[in-house]
Amino acid sequence: MKPWMAFAIAAGAAVAEPAGAANLSHADVKALASTLPAAEIAYGDDPLQVGELRLPPGEGPFPVAIVVHGGCWTKSIGATREYMQPLASALTANGIATWNIEYRQMGDAGAGWPGTFLDWGAAADHLRALADRYPLDLSQVTAIGHSAGAHAALFLASRHRLPEDSEIRGDRPLPIQAVVSLDGPADLAAGRTAAAEICGVDGIEAVMGGLPEAVPQRYQQGSPAGLLPLGVPQLIVSSVIMPPDQGEAYRSAALRAGDAAELLVLKNSGHFDMTAPGTASWEMLLPSYLRMMRGSEAK
Repeated sequence: MKPWMAFAIAAGAAVAEPAGAANLSHADVKALASTLPAAEIAYGDDPLQVGELRLPPGEGPFPVAIVVHGGCWTKSIGATREYMQPLASALTANGIATWNIEYRQMGDAGAGWPGTFLDWGAAADHLRALADRYPLDLSQVTAIGHSAGAHAALFLASRHRLPEDSEIRGDRPLPIQAVVSLDGPADLAAGRTAAAEICGVDGIEAVMGGLPEAVPQRYQQGSPAGLLPLGVPQLIVSSVIMPPDQGEAYRSAALRAGDAAELLVLKNSGHFDMTAPGTASWEMLLPSYLRMMRGSEAK
């Protein structure tokens, strides 16, 4: 029996049900096996501005995945890059170099608007310096993020659409070739309620520095949905924090804007299962992750 079965495909959105939900926590995923990185490298001066680089065997150059953890944008949740180490290790075992980044969350000095967004951008842009030392193919960079990190991954792909005077754009955004967004909001105003219910804290209001009506320009610039078209292929996985109706709303908007966007709605899957090698959700999704990341290499 297959570890999953798709039971409906409608209007281009696939609905799939893994054979069983593991319902793992981030602590459970963190405890799974992972490999040591080739290097742990700072991309800024703050101790939290650091990433782990993992390289596949061989000469390269390798496609690269920027890996961004979630945690409700909030330090008190306790989620760090450590729970994405098994995912990064598994991707690297499949020929993808991974850059698993840490960043400042609410509760850390300098987090919020614009600091958290600038951390994401600085970490991505630091791949240019890493490519001078390691065999990385910067023409094939994918951003993959989970939960709040899914928002970050989409943000990294949308940064080039921001006005040059935006507080969160950065000087020279690294081009992103594809995005894998795992159960996180693309529209922060629309996603606040669902995220707060799951998180137990309104991390979106906190990281944005106010409600949408108080800081509308921040929500427009910080929400990838407000910056369409992104101009890159996008795989959107909807489960808990991105409910299916929000996933479909974003996919439809992306398609109308001219983007290539796929939506996969997961039923019977825990929020963290899609990040955990060995779960039914992981086995279902891994081929799609790799297809997005290999890009032109797979053509």
